Amino acid sequence: MKVPNVKFYRNQSSGSRALNIENKEIEQVRSFKYLGSTVNTDNTMEEEIKERIAMGNKAFFANKKIYQSKLISKNAKLKLYFSVIRPVVTYACETWILKETIINRLMVFERKILRKILGPTYENGSWRIKTNQELDKLIKHKLHQSAKVRMVWSY
Repeated sequence: MKVPNVKFYRNQSSGSRALNIENKEIEQVRSFKYLGSTVNTDNTMEEEIKERIAMGNKAFFANKKIYQSKLISKNAKLKLYFSVIRPVVTYACETWILKETIINRLMVFERKILRKILGPTYENGSWRIKTNQELDKLIKHKLHQSAKVRMVWSY
């Protein structure tokens, strides 16, 4: 057996005994990637969420020229967001245990991207960024559609 390339993972509840094969100690890892998700000894999701948000940022900036283009409608940009960026961020979200801080972090990311896509508002002779309430009104129908899809899946 080729021991130098072998590593193992053990859950915290299993104890911390060393693993030896042919008198060689095998390295224990604290986290690893499995099917695109990070599994760690603490069973926390913070590291996974940070990685997902970073991947969402990469997906946005990889298509930044499309989102900045004045030739493409805001509706088309929103469709692109909901079909490309959001799935990258929410991959395997069914398994997440969401705390309030994680939910806030995800909402901040989404609003940041939506503000970049939808742009500022011209009001009373000056430009300003859209408020959270304005963003919610603009994408309200999109959120209701995704809720309908979830309802269909539950039957």
